[in-house]
Order: sequence, then C-alpha cells, then structure tokens
Amino acid sequence: MSQDPKRYTITAALPYTNGPVHIGHLAGVYIPADIYARFQRMQGKDVAFVCGSDEHGVPITLKAKKEGITPQQVVDKYNSIIKQSFEDFGISFDNYSRTTSKIHHDTASEFFKKLHSEGKFIEEVTQQLYDADANQFLADRFVVGTCPKCGNEESYGDQCESCGTSHNATDLIHPKSAITGAVPSLKETKHWFLPLDKYEPFLKEWILEEHKKDWKTNVYGQCKSWIDDGLRPRAVTRDLDWGIPVPAADADGKVLYVWFDAPIGYISATKQWAKKQGKDWEPYWKDKDTKLLHFIGKDNIVFHCIIFPSMLKAEGSYILPNNVPANEFLNLEGNKISTSKNWAVWLHEYLEDFPDQQDVLRYVLTSNAPETKDNDFTWADFQARNNNELVAIFGNFINRVTVLTHKYYDGITPSEGMLSQIDIKTLETVRAYPAVIESSIERYRFREAQQELMNVARLGNKYLADQEPWKTIKTDEQRTKTVMFVALQIASALAILSEPFLPHTSRKLKEMLRINSRETQNGLQWSDVATKQILIAPGHTINTNELLFSKIEDSQIQAQMDKLTASKLANEIAEKVTTPQKDTCTFEDFTKLDMRVGTIIEAEKMPKAKKLLVLKVDTGLDVRTIVSGIAESFTPQEIIGKRVTVLVNLAPRALRGVESQGMILMTQMPDGTLVFVNPDTAGVSNGDSIA
Repeated sequence: MSQDPKRYTITAALPYTNGPVHIGHLAGVYIPADIYARFQRMQGKDVAFVCGSDEHGVPITLKAKKEGITPQQVVDKYNSIIKQSFEDFGISFDNYSRTTSKIHHDTASEFFKKLHSEGKFIEEVTQQLYDADANQFLADRFVVGTCPKCGNEESYGDQCESCGTSHNATDLIHPKSAITGAVPSLKETKHWFLPLDKYEPFLKEWILEEHKKDWKTNVYGQCKSWIDDGLRPRAVTRDLDWGIPVPAADADGKVLYVWFDAPIGYISATKQWAKKQGKDWEPYWKDKDTKLLHFIGKDNIVFHCIIFPSMLKAEGSYILPNNVPANEFLNLEGNKISTSKNWAVWLHEYLEDFPDQQDVLRYVLTSNAPETKDNDFTWADFQARNNNELVAIFGNFINRVTVLTHKYYDGITPSEGMLSQIDIKTLETVRAYPAVIESSIERYRFREAQQELMNVARLGNKYLADQEPWKTIKTDEQRTKTVMFVALQIASALAILSEPFLPHTSRKLKEMLRINSRETQNGLQWSDVATKQILIAPGHTINTNELLFSKIEDSQIQAQMDKLTASKLANEIAEKVTTPQKDTCTFEDFTKLDMRVGTIIEAEKMPKAKKLLVLKVDTGLDVRTIVSGIAESFTPQEIIGKRVTVLVNLAPRALRGVESQGMILMTQMPDGTLVFVNPDTAGVSNGDSIA
C-alpha cells in the first residue's frame, strides 16, 4: 500500500447486545476509533467508519433465558440502547449495522459457501460437552469451569476472563453446564474447522516480519505467543439454535460460530453503507490502496489478528488489516469493570446524571486511556480533570476571549495592527500544533494528541496573562486590539483542532465564533490552522459567550460513589454464603444455655495476638475474664462500659495461656463488620437472664 492511501476502512469492535455499553468500552475502543476517523475526514480523506451490534452467540441466549424473553427481543432492546449511547457521545459511525440483518446473513453465508466449495475447511466428528438435562450441546459460554492455565474456577468455555487465555470448552477442569449446573458428558458431533495451522507460514511472515515494528507491543506479543505455541484447526460452526444457519448439507441444528460470523459484520456493514450512498463497497475491502484498521480491546486480539486474517487469506480477494491498535482494559475505582456485578459506569445512565457533558467523559477517558497498560477510572480524577483542566484552562481561555471581545468591541474582531515578536512567535507556535497532533494520532497515541490540544489552550491562557489586555485597554488601545486579534486566532484554532477529541465542544465553539457556518461562508479546515495567517478576519462578528464547561460539585461525585457502594453491598449480600443449619437440638439442650446481661468493665489487647481482646465482664454473678476475637473490629477503649450478652455456663477454655470463662454473643453484618447482640433496654440489669 502507498504511504498516502486512497481511502480508509475503519472498524470498531462489534459490541455484544446482551447489555448496555459502559466506560470501559468507550475508552478502549470507540473513542480512539472516533478520534482517528474524525481526524482523517478533516484531512479530506475517503473514510468508511463502520460498526454494528453483535447479535449472535451464547451470551444473547443466556440473557434471554434469564429475562424470560426471546433472543430477538434481547437484541432489539439492547441494540436500541447501545446505538443511542454511541450517537449521544458523538461516535461518528458512517454506518452502524446489526448481525441479524438480512444483508449480514447473506454476506456471512456466501463467505462460508465460497470457502466450503473451495475445500478450505476440514470436517471432523469430535466429542463435545453435552448437557443431557437440557438436551443440547454446550457451546463456549454454556460451559463454566476451572481454567487449565491460571486455576480461575469461573472460566468460560472459550476464554478465561482472569488471565485472558483462549481455549476450548473441553480443556476446562471440572466443567459444568451454565444452563442447568449439571456435569456434562462427551458426545460426538460433526463440525467444520478452519485449519489455522496451514496459515502459520503466512502469519509468521505477515505479523512477525512485516509488522514487527509498527504494531503495538501488546498486540505483537500476544500474536507471537499464539503462533509460537503452534496453531490448531478452529471450529467455525456450533450446535445452537440461535445464529446464522450453516449453509451446508447435514448441518441441521448448526449455526456459524460467532467469531466466524461477527468480523464478517464489518464487511456487511460496509456493504449496507455503500448501498445507501450509491457507492461500490468492494474498494473499501479489496483495493490495496485502502488502509484497513481494526480498533479493539485486548481480549479480541487473537480473533482480529490471527483468525479473521486467516479467513480473509483463505477467501483470497480481500486486503489485510494495516494495523490493529488494541488497548488494554479500564478498571473502575481499583476493581475490574463487571457487567454481572453492576460495577460499571453505563453511558446512558451517565447522561442522566451529567446531561450535555458527553465531552467531559470523552476527555477524561482519553486522558486516562489504557493504551499501553490497564488503567483506572476514578470519580475523583474525573472531577479534577474537569474542574482543573477543561474549566480552568480550556473554558477559561475561551470565556476570557469572547467576553472581552464583546466588552471592548461589541463582538467584532479588531484589526491586528503591528504584531510584536511575542505575537509572531505565539501565532507561529499555534501553526505548528496541527502537525504535532497529527503525528501522535497517526501513531495511535491519542492521550498524547489530546495533551497537545490542551497545550494550545495553555498557550492562549499564558499569552493573555502576559499581555494583560484588561490593563492595556486603559493605556494602549491599539495594543489591546492586537492582543485580542491574536487571542481570537488561538480560539479559532482550538475550535478546529478540538473536533476529533471534543466534537460537542468544537461545535459549540464554532457557533460562538461563527465559523464553519453557512451564513458566514467562513469555513475552516484542519490544514488552515497550519497554513493561514488569519483564521478569523478583522470585522468578523462573533456570537455572545456561552460557558463551554461547568464545574462539577462534590455532591455530584458523592452521588456516583454512593451508587458504587450500593452495588458493592448488593454483590456482597448476593455472594455471602449463609451458614447451613446445624443439627437439631432438643428443648432440653436449649434450656442448658445460660445467657445473661453483662457489662464490659475492662479491656486490653492480648499480647502477640492480632484478633484477641482480654475482657473483664460484670455478669451480675461475678466479674470474670473472657477472651474474645473482636480486636480487628473494636479498640479496647471503645467497648468499656458496653452492655453485652454473655453465655456464662460455657466450659472454661484456655486461649494463649488465659482462661476464658464464657462467650460474648456477636453477629456479622453483610459487609463483614461485627456487632454486639445488644441487650440495652431500660430496666435491664447485669445478671438478668435472656430467655
């Protein structure tokens, strides 16, 4: 492919429609892809940016069973939520499709039939896990068990989410059915396989040689590990009743494996888009002057770098991806984002709490993007970046410029007058930024690129602070005009350069400055920032000021933390194992227990014991020593004088050389804290029996 491709085909990982999308999806895949696509369009490039809902596969059927609805109802529900979230956050897909669409079913079926007719598959009868109770074979996520590599006891049949290893369901240790919980048996079934081992020489040359230097380390490393381990045939069909029926004889009850079907969704989405546009789709997938890019998360590297390219190579007429800039994972407040545990920030819920602040989240997620390692999203960092950077730097500069322009010149851009050396140097620095930002974007360093954008705003703030037009307006009117002219050029540059990163802010700023609008005919492009001496001309009238960003208050952040606390508590309650009932005791057994009201009158820590306190308790009968394992929950000082329930006729027991003459009754709350079984009631005295 030439250095300057004729067109770009940009794909973003197809989200599963078994739930909404969260900030991990946005940070890892969709914002980076959108920044890149928007940037290339601003260069005047021919771009097809496609995605779509991945609506087949076991997670869909599991969700349907759980909610008591059909798989189609599941995908219809979540496709609508996901698509709206992408639109709200400005993810500028040229087409967002669905893998349940007819055009996709036809495309995937034709792809399979071509490979099948050319003998590219091998047919094998293999033993697969079968659930006799459910009367069905167990594909991938219908099986859970112990990962053979890391020992995670909740690994799926196709991949371990703990260590990221891909495997077959039959590799699991102690597998069980996710449908019924039964232990599955092995049963013979016929499937079609893509012999990946035949493509090892091609993959070694294409990845390990051609892309050794330009692919990200995490992508190259994972691919090399797989190839070095030796590739094996991979099934492209499954025994399921939800999916694309296998277009072959003797394939009743079988569908295309979701990882054969899903990446073909990029092709069908491009076909659908091209048809609407009256274009030919083939150049976007078959012309060597097209740059094909897959934006994904690290858990999809193998499928996009080894399996899908092998499929494309087997078909023979398609180009291969130029790059697969996969990101690592984003955690939330120190813990892994989990859909099942509701440990996530859902995009549609974010907008309910922070309406019209899509760009704030885009900015924070890009600033903290997991480009080279897993990163952590915290609400404290979210607030700080908004208040200290977007509000205090970007927003402050624009507010100063627009307010002063209206205050001094009724919103009319003043003439530049005589430019000083600092003016000339400042404008030259601004004109250098497009190339700097472009270099970072082209290397998929979006965090770095956005930092350079913010440096333009920092430059503007420093320029105004140094030149102090609010002072010179009283002493040197012409100098003030020059300063405000220069400041408006910087503001115009920000309006253009911010578009890939902060599209809603860019649009709002352009409206304030009245650039790129029909009535002014003052359209500006990315290249203009680098080449034009004047971006906004003298005499041009700007609109009145609007705040681009607003401060986020502590109360808003606390509300988000309260949400997470509630989720954490709900998970702890759900995961708590209730102690089974003990053996039945008789009434006579129960009457032997002598429980009395007592008061702790002394308490001290047991030497060299982490959990034990030595207590002196007034039981009303006597003052006795009781050793209690509550030192991790209470200090000695805070329990002196505490009323407690004491089992006084428990046989004495020596603990670390101290004889304990009874037991304090406690209970444990869902969050793990201990509380006393409290006898504090008016009129109750030490020694009173508890019946």
